[in-house]
Amino acid sequence: MKASMVFVLACFGALALWPLAAGAYGIDLVSKIMVYAIFALSLELLVGATGLVCFGQAGFFGIGAYAAVMLSPASDAGALLWLLPASMLIAGLYALVVGALSLRTKGVYFIMVTLAFAQMAYYLVHDTPWGGGSDGIYLTAKPVLGSLLDLDQPLQLYGVTLFCLVAVFGALALLLRSPFGRALAGIRVNEQRMRATGFSTYPYKLAAFTLSGAIAGLAGFLFAVKDGVVNPELMAWHQSGAVLVMIILGGLGHLRGALIGAFAFALLQELFKSEAVFGAFAKHWHLGLGLTIIASVALLPKGLVGLPALWRERLMGRGALQRAGAAADTATDTTATEGGAA
Repeated sequence: MKASMVFVLACFGALALWPLAAGAYGIDLVSKIMVYAIFALSLELLVGATGLVCFGQAGFFGIGAYAAVMLSPASDAGALLWLLPASMLIAGLYALVVGALSLRTKGVYFIMVTLAFAQMAYYLVHDTPWGGGSDGIYLTAKPVLGSLLDLDQPLQLYGVTLFCLVAVFGALALLLRSPFGRALAGIRVNEQRMRATGFSTYPYKLAAFTLSGAIAGLAGFLFAVKDGVVNPELMAWHQSGAVLVMIILGGLGHLRGALIGAFAFALLQELFKSEAVFGAFAKHWHLGLGLTIIASVALLPKGLVGLPALWRERLMGRGALQRAGAAADTATDTTATEGGAA
């Protein structure tokens, strides 16, 4: 079993056991971080897997959150079985429209168009009574699944959030190993060459963009249910920037990097906000967080996911690692030759 797989399984196992050791605050904090991890995974599919730098991911996140609240009954708990898919569907449909238009541009123009669509959604709910204005709207009663699940209970919400995180991670891992995922990897490396080999890259990018929006909508749904209130700040540009920082901090090109980045970013926020640690400086927590992220990017160009390799390089020396890699390649070639001769 690969070390990366062991690491991911260990992380999910630790998350499953966390409620046994944590109090109410710890459960609520990790629930929030897992929601952000799902959000980060949605953007990782675009940036890390497809090479599309989207700066409007918060729009889909916010639409999923608003859909969860606005589709819920005014005086009773809604049904989880249809509210969750409906929120994902609405976010995915908006992503389909945005992607159909924005994917006709490239580079910085693509970034700006996706940002513009997210800001359109932001001002739609901010400047109209339809979305509650700047105050937002409240979720009267949290969804239930018959008598089996009541998401008003923190432990049950924690379990559902963990299940969604594992499901999203597993689904994306399988997707990226499928022919569709290989096509996305080819687009990321060299889209022009993919077109030269006969691939129509636009449908692949649009499918990835739509799926990414639906997953962000799932994260928005869970966020709305956890907090019981939504406001336009969920769609603000700085939210898109924050999730982009998460996947860069964790390490682009790796699903586990999105998980690590989400947890690292959220825990750093909590650390720098702590008056018990930083005293009066805690009110300037943005400064401390920003400097830490700059240092991390400068010292860890491959993100936190590349830290073990960096440690091995420092301990063994780069030359030793290169010789070990060359020896492994030689052994592989020798095995293949012997197999062919046999």
